[in-house]
Amino acid sequence: MTTHLLCLDGHDELAATLALKLSAEGTDVQILALESRHFPDGELYFNLPKIIDGDEVIVLCHLHQPSDKTLALWFMARHLREFGARRIGLVAPYLAYMRQDIRFQPGECLTSKYFAELINQSFDYLITIDPHLHRYHSLSEIYSIPAQALHATDIIGHYLKQQVSNPLVIGPDEESEQWAKDVAQIAGCDYLVLRKTRSGDRDVAIHIPDVQIYADHQPVLVDDIISTGRTMLRTADELVAQGLNKPLCIGVHAVFAEGGPGVPSADEEMRAGPIAGIVTCNCIPHATNGIDISPLLVPAIQAMLHAQSASSGDTL
Repeated sequence: MTTHLLCLDGHDELAATLALKLSAEGTDVQILALESRHFPDGELYFNLPKIIDGDEVIVLCHLHQPSDKTLALWFMARHLREFGARRIGLVAPYLAYMRQDIRFQPGECLTSKYFAELINQSFDYLITIDPHLHRYHSLSEIYSIPAQALHATDIIGHYLKQQVSNPLVIGPDEESEQWAKDVAQIAGCDYLVLRKTRSGDRDVAIHIPDVQIYADHQPVLVDDIISTGRTMLRTADELVAQGLNKPLCIGVHAVFAEGGPGVPSADEEMRAGPIAGIVTCNCIPHATNGIDISPLLVPAIQAMLHAQSASSGDTL
């Protein structure tokens, strides 16, 4: 039996790294060649020439900008089943459709629940990184397949320890306290948690305590998702105004709101502000990627493959 890796999101560099590391750890993984394109009317076309009858398939697909990707996942899972795939796992470093978990207004669609149903019907297991759970306590509340949520705190902490001199980890709001504490513990540095008041999508007030004792530190703003970047920019303004160094901004998921005519993208707007730089994990491919998530994913994939095989009485 062969284990295949199918990259559906164009993140070929991460796919190659995962295949190489999994093979080095004893799980021989071959990358599946896939022909994909759009017809002129926007319909998706796929051709998977490799025979996969009886084999394991790992599908790699981050779900940033998820509409086309979601349909591609459903098509490909059905196609793989029809051509004899034994088990199909989904590795989605960024998991979409998590925010709409209750009806804030009458008649709203519970997209998180319905999206999870589609994944449950299509895949045998799910691995993701730092999903934004909001009001869910765990993925098991909506995912009936084995679903593992990994956390990037360790790899971010190790990055700071190796790459940043005298860091001070700063969480942008109360919700980030556990996150900032864990990163700082790995990095071996202090941390602060700020208080944030939001009065609109782009209107954020940041309340910062006295930070003069950290004047010789390198502030590091850490968050799971960088979308508009406004929270980090407001925080950077306040930190610099109080005499601190320009902060380094680190995010797990490089969502970055796109710009338009005369409107800069989120990362462009951030770079124009008082920051020392932007570094993200390569969950979503972006120019800011500087922290590799493969050390997180490899053992999780291996464990899921072995667990799935053991449950059916097989060995890899």
